[in-house]
This record gives sequence, C-alpha cells and structure tokens, in this order.
Amino acid sequence: MKLVACPDCHTQYDVSELAAESHFDCRCGSRIDAKPPVSADAPVRRCSGCGAIAQTEAESCDYCGAGIVQVPDRGSLICPECYARNLDDARYCLGCGVAFDPQSPRSQMSELRCPCCETWMASREVGGIEIQECGKCHGLWAPEDRFEQLVERTVTAVRERGVDEAVQAPRVDGGNPAQQSVEYRRCPECEVLMGRQNFRKRSGVIVDRCHQHGTWLDAHELERIAGFVLSGRHERAAALDAQLKAESDKQEARMAMLRAQGVIRDTSVETTIFGGKKSTSTAGTILDLLVGILN
Repeated sequence: MKLVACPDCHTQYDVSELAAESHFDCRCGSRIDAKPPVSADAPVRRCSGCGAIAQTEAESCDYCGAGIVQVPDRGSLICPECYARNLDDARYCLGCGVAFDPQSPRSQMSELRCPCCETWMASREVGGIEIQECGKCHGLWAPEDRFEQLVERTVTAVRERGVDEAVQAPRVDGGNPAQQSVEYRRCPECEVLMGRQNFRKRSGVIVDRCHQHGTWLDAHELERIAGFVLSGRHERAAALDAQLKAESDKQEARMAMLRAQGVIRDTSVETTIFGGKKSTSTAGTILDLLVGILN
C-alpha cells in the first residue's frame, strides 16, 4: 500500500495503482501528487496497533498488549504525515501515531455514454491506467494518450502470465469488423464521427479513434491487439515500415542532390500558356528511372 495525504484536510489516499507522475483532486478540492513520500526510519514512539505512546525500549504496548517492533527493517508502509516506515499491517504510525485510513482517489474522468449502446460507462483502472468500460457491451474508452499505455500494460501482463501461443494469436473478426457493414461511431466526448484505424496497419484489429479525445475498443479487441504484439508480427511490421521509410528518405535525398546539381529539374507542376498550372503524371516515373540508372 502506498499512501499520500492531502496537505490541507489530511485525507489519506492509496495511490498504489496510480502512476507516480499523475495527479488527482482531493474531496476538499486540493490538487494532490500521486508520488508517495520518501521513507525515513523514525524512532518508535507509538504503538502501531492502537496509537498509544510507547515506552522506550518496550517490547509490548501497555494499553493493548500488541508487540512493539524496534528493529529498523519494519516494512514498506510509509506514513504520509511524518514519513516514518511502518509494518505493512500497521493501523497507526509508530512515529507520530496518526491512524491509517486510506481512501480511493476520486475519478478524474467525466461520465460518458457508450458510443455503441448509449449506456453510461463506469470508470475503472487497468494496470494503474484509468479508463471507462461499458457494462453492457464491455467496450473500453481510453482517453487521449492512454491507449498506447493500456496496450503496453496489457502486453506486459499477458507475457508475465505465460499465455499459450495459440491463445496469443490475434483474431480479426472482432467487434465492428471490416467484413460486416461498416459502422462509424461517435466520440463520447465531442460526438464527432471517429475514424476507423487498423492497429499498426497490419494487425487486422479495427479500432475507432478520435484524434482529439481518445480511442474506442470493442470487446476483446484489447486482447487481440496484445496477441498481435506478442506473436511477433508487430515487430516485423515495425521493421518493414522502418525499412520502407529509410529507402524513401534515401531516394528523396538522392533526388534533392540531383536537383541541386542541375541534373534534373522539378517538373511535377508546370505553367501552361494560359497562366494556369498542370500536373505531369510521368514526372515521378522518369525521376525514379533516372535515380535507378544513377544508383
């Protein structure tokens, strides 16, 4: 358990599932960093069972009889007030005596309707990433840039679980598939029609994306994306894209050098006798042929 406390009202929150660089609002309205404090080994002054004052070098509490730990290796529970390190099951801080009463951080996401069935979606956390899920169709809404984080955390979880390769293999007949009637969905934030994208261009998993607000995943599409990544096709596709880009950049650089040397001129757009402009469709072919000859 990782605790932080509001600097104003001192409400404690368990931020174990939140990223250290994230923020959230306290119920009093204050903004709180989710980064837990650095621990300190404070002398034992309080009973971790009842919070009563502990006698120096005492082995048990005079009030509740609980054992008092004097060894420095106490545990990983850090008091959010005095930063003293406590046993993981402590009820009170052994340094300042504050009671441990963690609350769940308030959701920062506004209530949204599912773009498929129009029901209200519920906020939930997956691997420390807050998303929204429809309880009816089980679709997922990943706001802004959380989609890539969600894919990364899912792949890590599946890999650690040691799922069989056959289970990892992606299926392409998921929700809103290409072989059925295409359905464009509206962004739950701005209600503008979202674009349909083939994840990594070659996965066969079609996701709905609003470039401004986030990504929508139908039921099981997240698992299929994880399967695509774990199957190795993701790395092969990325390598192929990198190779094609490198070849394209090399060709563009060579053509720029030929233009600078006056060997060729840019004929992609020419002026007509009437003052207008016309495109020459054979220019690209001629340039490609010339570059190929000079290679």
